[in-house]
Parts: sequence; structure tokens; C-alpha cells
Amino acid sequence: MAAAAAALSNGSGGDSKAEFAEIYSRLKEEMLEDPAFEFTDESLQWIDRMLDYNVLGGKCNRGLSVIDSYKTLKGVDVLRKEETFLACTLGWCIEWLQAYFLVLDDIMDNSQTRRGQPCWFRVPQVGLIAVNDGIILRNHISRILQRHFRGKPYYVDLIDLFNEVEFKTASGQLLDLITTHEGEKDLTKYNLNVHRRIVQYKTAYYSFYLPVACALLLSGENLDNFGDVKNILVEMGTYFQVQVNLFLWKRKVLVYIYSLCPKISIADFSTNLY
Repeated sequence: MAAAAAALSNGSGGDSKAEFAEIYSRLKEEMLEDPAFEFTDESLQWIDRMLDYNVLGGKCNRGLSVIDSYKTLKGVDVLRKEETFLACTLGWCIEWLQAYFLVLDDIMDNSQTRRGQPCWFRVPQVGLIAVNDGIILRNHISRILQRHFRGKPYYVDLIDLFNEVEFKTASGQLLDLITTHEGEKDLTKYNLNVHRRIVQYKTAYYSFYLPVACALLLSGENLDNFGDVKNILVEMGTYFQVQVNLFLWKRKVLVYIYSLCPKISIADFSTNLY
């Protein structure tokens, strides 16, 4: 639990984060003890390290949003123990999904760092084993859902939800790769409609819609009755990603300008640029 607690130590919402960290430790232990495969000591150590390296380290906003959304839907400030566990478990499934996406995305983008440390595939002795690690991360989600939600009336809806969101995200990733990354750059392929479609499918569904949809299913609601909620959340996610892209562009400009004029205070550049 220490690694999870440390990863969630910053920011507000201490009680929720402490509960969330505790559930991570339990879920990880279950995955390490999964009877479906006879793990060796070496493979157990690998998975243990891989999970802490990739699932932890972020702000866990997506996962924590499940808890906050569920509390709002129920109109309470404190959930019962079982409710807390189920909400946290779904939140961690989203964090596992995020880790799966990021591990593979870093390989496809040939990235150097992620969350202030080397990308997983760049860690010595990992390399392209990270591809298989990504697959394991995705399969863990199915194992967790099966273990803790199989008897729930909304179990099939949860499976469908995660599958749908994964498909939309992967499709957005494909559009991003073939439009902006591969081969000779052709700006005629890129316009505002393409950009919107990329950010909508690559980010908005799993980052903004999925946490609330999980909370709705936990509350016994039918997602078909919340089409407007889905549309609003996707718009919010699209707006969020546009802001992120703008911030990253400004940061690149700042770094480039500072490399040309190192004697000028970087604070002056920051003030004028932001």
C-alpha cells in the first residue's frame, strides 16, 4: 500500500485518496495471486514492479471521479463500505485502462519520458516486453470486473462499456497516428474536423465519459437514458484536450526560445507566453 499512498499523497480529498490507495493494494495482490496462471517468482516480481510503475504515478483523476460521481448520484457525502469498494474498484479499472493506453502510446510515439520518469519500454531490460505488459494490463481489467462484478445485474453493461470506450480510444489513436505521425507530413490531411475527431475519441470518452458512466451503472441506471450527459461529458473532454495541446505547444515554444536566448530570464518568457 505504501507505493499507492505515496502516489496519491498530493492534493485534496485525503480520505477518498486514502481509501482509493488501499483498494489498489488489494486489487494488485489479487492479480499477483490469480490462479489462472502459475507465475514464477521472477514473473511475479516483474508484474508487481510493472503495475506500480505504470498504474501509479498519475493524479488518478479518472479513478477518483467514479467515487465523486457516485456520491453525487446517491446524494451522500460518505458511502457504505461495500459501495466504496465497488466505486474504487471501477476507478482503478479506469486507471489500469489508462496505464494500458499510455504504455502502448509511448512505444508508438517513440516517447522518452512519462510522468517525470523514463517511459516503461525505455527502462533497462524492458524494451518491447512492454507490449506484452500492455496486454496484461488490459486483461487485468477483465479479471477484476469478473471477480467483483460478475453477479451484479449491470455486469454485462460494464463489460460492454469498457469494450466500447476502448474501441473508440484505439480508433482515435489510429487517426492520430496516420494523420500526424507516419511518413511525410501532409498538412492537407489535417483540419479542425480531423483534430476534433482525434481529441474526442482519443481522450474524451475514457477520461470524462467513462468515470461517470461507471457511477451511473453502479447506481442502477440505464446508460441509454443519459445520452445528453454523454454528449456534455464528451464536449468537456474535447475542450480539456484542446487546452492540454495548447499548453504543450506553448511549452515547446518557450523551451525553443530560451535555447536561443539563455541569458534572458525564463520567467519573462513565461509571463509573456502564458
